[in-house]
Amino acid sequence: MPEQTASASADIPAYGPSRSAQEPSAPDPAPAPEPKSDSAVVRDALGVGIAVGLSGFAFGVTSAGAGLTVLQTCALSLLVFTGASQFALVGALAAGGNPLTAAAGAFFLGVRNAFYGLRLSQLLRLPGPVRPFAAQWVIDETTAVALAQPTRRSARIGFTVTGLTLYVLWNLTTLGGALGAEALGDTDAWGLDAAGPAVFLALLAPMLRTATERAVAGIAVVLGLGFLPVLPAGVPVLVAALAAPAVLWLEGRRLGARRKGTDR
Repeated sequence: MPEQTASASADIPAYGPSRSAQEPSAPDPAPAPEPKSDSAVVRDALGVGIAVGLSGFAFGVTSAGAGLTVLQTCALSLLVFTGASQFALVGALAAGGNPLTAAAGAFFLGVRNAFYGLRLSQLLRLPGPVRPFAAQWVIDETTAVALAQPTRRSARIGFTVTGLTLYVLWNLTTLGGALGAEALGDTDAWGLDAAGPAVFLALLAPMLRTATERAVAGIAVVLGLGFLPVLPAGVPVLVAALAAPAVLWLEGRRLGARRKGTDR
């Protein structure tokens, strides 16, 4: 009888799917990021730090050509240390702009670093006593290198090496550019006043990866150049900053209209 019972139970069809079929299979875990050697991180960070740090020479020349002393020029690089804001400040002063207006334009360009800091604080998780010193190095280049790393350790190494290399080299080349500008005399005669904008565009261009970013940059250029002849020096930079919220507002409306069309 036990054999008949086993045979009969084998012929009974299952009511409903089996337990394994009822429960959805767990998704495969995300693959762990590939490790990156410390030497590779240091190599990449040094490449960025040296390449960008050399452009401090252009800032030194531009600042001296705008009428700032060597001491004032070096103080800007030591204390401000954000290339775009520094170029904006001395560029507005060179054009005869009001110092307060020039400082306001530089300030608004530097606000982006605060948003970088919010992201980097979560990524790096540096000890409290170190953070005030690390904040001085929160700029475009250190943020880009840190965010490109697969682990927190490599992000810390990339941030530190990039920041240290760039800070030291930027200040040394700033001093060299300021002293060199004094030796050259009239920098306008050498066409060195175009060095600052050229360096800034070279740094900016690779960052414009999406259509939205390119639209912001294009509209900012149009606004800046359009208002340059009619507004005091330094003010067109502030007007050009309106390109970002304008494009984001239009992008939001476009996405909202697309969602409404999909829901119908």
